[in-house]
Amino acid sequence: MSRVRITHYFDYKSPYAYLAQQATWQLSALPGVSVEWVPYTLQIDKYLGVAELGDDGRDTVGTRNDHQWRRVRYSYMDCRREASRRGLIVRGPRRIFDSSLAHIAFLFARQQGDFRRFHDRLFELFWRRELDVEDIAQLRTLLVDCDFELDGFDRYLTGEGRALHDTLQMQAEAAGVFGVPSWIVGDELYWGQERLERVYEHLGQKPAATEHEDSAA
Repeated sequence: MSRVRITHYFDYKSPYAYLAQQATWQLSALPGVSVEWVPYTLQIDKYLGVAELGDDGRDTVGTRNDHQWRRVRYSYMDCRREASRRGLIVRGPRRIFDSSLAHIAFLFARQQGDFRRFHDRLFELFWRRELDVEDIAQLRTLLVDCDFELDGFDRYLTGEGRALHDTLQMQAEAAGVFGVPSWIVGDELYWGQERLERVYEHLGQKPAATEHEDSAA
């Protein structure tokens, strides 16, 4: 029996992607299913504008319009509510991060073998505001803590890893990916955890017993 291959797209700076990870691990455990985790670096400024909060909580950039702020505030309220139901913590970041370095670190870990501990821990720490995804030293420390070898990591960040990251980005967009969490099964793209039920239908399976979000980022 041939295995069904599913490509799952995530971004560490997406709270909705964070909330979708448990369900995706459950999906990957189905008989005859193979899930490939692929990072997709969101360009949040393209649809939500640029923002950075000062110590007083005020936006120091001021380019978001009122509609964008209402959407952002609702999204984080929604995510905190859902995270609380699962015993997770989601603390909104004070600025928009470039998560590409963290994604390249993931690719570095993935090529060494089982990346789940690194992947899950990075998500957890970022959303606790305990890890800066743009800080190479912190990413190195996390790799070591998760028992990965660091030999060649710095070269990978700027060379092979960066090239692979950019290629994956282009391939994702060519396949229609625009947000996360997303899953591709065959030629079908599904966006948002609430669409996982449709993924299960595609596979001819019953959905796993998990809670589904109503939004995506």
